[in-house]
Amino acid sequence: MYSTEIGELAHKDQIKDGYRRSNTNDAVRQIWLQYGRQHAIGMRLQTIEALSKVKGVIVAGDSGMEMPAFSSHTTPRRVLKGRMKNTSTLTELCAILNIQYSDMMQEILRFTRQTAADDRRLRADPTELGLLPVEGFAQLEIPVTDFQETDRFQIHQARCSETKAFRNGGPRNDWVWVQTGGEANYGDIQGRVVARLLALFKIRNILSEAGAVHRLALVCILDPVNSGRFLIASGHIRVGRRVNGRDMRIVSIGAVIGQA
Repeated sequence: MYSTEIGELAHKDQIKDGYRRSNTNDAVRQIWLQYGRQHAIGMRLQTIEALSKVKGVIVAGDSGMEMPAFSSHTTPRRVLKGRMKNTSTLTELCAILNIQYSDMMQEILRFTRQTAADDRRLRADPTELGLLPVEGFAQLEIPVTDFQETDRFQIHQARCSETKAFRNGGPRNDWVWVQTGGEANYGDIQGRVVARLLALFKIRNILSEAGAVHRLALVCILDPVNSGRFLIASGHIRVGRRVNGRDMRIVSIGAVIGQA
């Protein structure tokens, strides 16, 4: 409710992109024309899609040619962006995050045990895990189903600058929803927990013949208060720091379902 991300994205789409495409000569007029053109094209594409759902085929003008109807929007993939420097191994990643290497290794081993056993799974040997190449990232794009149009998606930009400054300020580590269980868990939040992004990284399993790439997130999770039920007095769900057990956890980026 208090995020400025929507305003920042609107400023980029409506002004910055148009300015970059202009020749800076009468730039304001060119920005207006570019944004109006993009809006008209978007409306045209929505009209074509709506017609395809009704008739199944679209007649292109008076040529008599028929175009097969295309399917509705497919779910976009989660994308890691903003490659970080000096994170080629797990040891270097731990040094940047200022966490113990043993703690990081313990969480990776826990994640490995929860992953289905196949050729793509990470090895359970700490020595071999330490040799795998690692890349760190600063941003995760998360597709989230639109509130009113369930066949469309909004893209949440979850930022994670680790311990580095973000835009001349302090470090930015966004809060996100993480799906950790079924809908019957944690009461009204249905298997989700609130967590803070500590790191986004990609680890390549070069020791496996499959050569799988695992895209992971290191998060600090909070526990729901009152078993995740709405509090009658405030109408809110409260969360708090973990009292028992470890609050740091490694999950696949597929478990990160949106900004919190």
